[in-house]
Amino acid sequence: MDRLQTRELAYFVAVAEELHFGRAAERLGIAQPPLSRAISRLERRMGVSLLERTSRRVSLTPAGEVFLTESRRALDAVDAAVRRAQRAGRVAPRLVLVMKPGGDCGLLPEILAAYGAAPDAVPVDVVLCSAHERAGMIRDGRADIGLLHRPNTDLTGLDTEELLTEDQVVVLPRDHRLADRAAVSLADLAGETMPSWTTEPRDTHAPGKNRVPVRDVGQLMQLIALGRAVAVVPASVRGHLRDDLTCVPVSDARPTTLVLAWARGHRAPALAAFVRTATTVAAHRYGGLASESGGGEFVR
Repeated sequence: MDRLQTRELAYFVAVAEELHFGRAAERLGIAQPPLSRAISRLERRMGVSLLERTSRRVSLTPAGEVFLTESRRALDAVDAAVRRAQRAGRVAPRLVLVMKPGGDCGLLPEILAAYGAAPDAVPVDVVLCSAHERAGMIRDGRADIGLLHRPNTDLTGLDTEELLTEDQVVVLPRDHRLADRAAVSLADLAGETMPSWTTEPRDTHAPGKNRVPVRDVGQLMQLIALGRAVAVVPASVRGHLRDDLTCVPVSDARPTTLVLAWARGHRAPALAAFVRTATTVAAHRYGGLASESGGGEFVR
């Protein structure tokens, strides 16, 4: 079978998402009969039925459900390739790094300073965004690299280097009922209000029970000081606490690992230099917790 065209994938995705040929045709800006013929040709070429059609409804077959997932992934990969190529082809190329506010364990200033001296270094744009956005921005090419946390983030499709593994603590106001404990459990925090990270100026979604929308670390710390929230965070936050806050180890919280992540197979020299620099800085700062050679995915 000849290789499918992205246009065919886009046609199928539109029909599969709308489950209606008329709406899909309108969405694509084409007439319905050519769209119907295109989907029929696609099924014949593939040798499987992707859609069940009746006079009243359109539904996906098991093969169609699989193909929808893979088609979305393929189209996203094409879009990501275009974005990365456009950025690399600029007269003054740059790296885009995504992270959660305060999500660098204090490493980023030292990493950026060291990276600036590397032969392949380019300017780095730092974009602050919520946890659920970061991995997606790397996958779809809007960002080149990111500081993410395992196991909290889905790292599918990404290459990674570990920078630091930490236990977790809960940040509390000093007069909180748990502030004098040597340690607490997650059960002790039941009923406490926790942060829900957002990059919007105003959270447009209902925060849900025991959740409060938070844009940045400063806002979070103010809310905790006011007794409006508590937060379970990596232990490195100890070095950045306000005087009116304290932190207590959470004995049964899973350790969190700060990782540097980038799109699988992406090997641009500027990106490779950043990974090597970051892993070396982390190893020096934390006594060998990160690989001293740095950038293992690039040197293997």
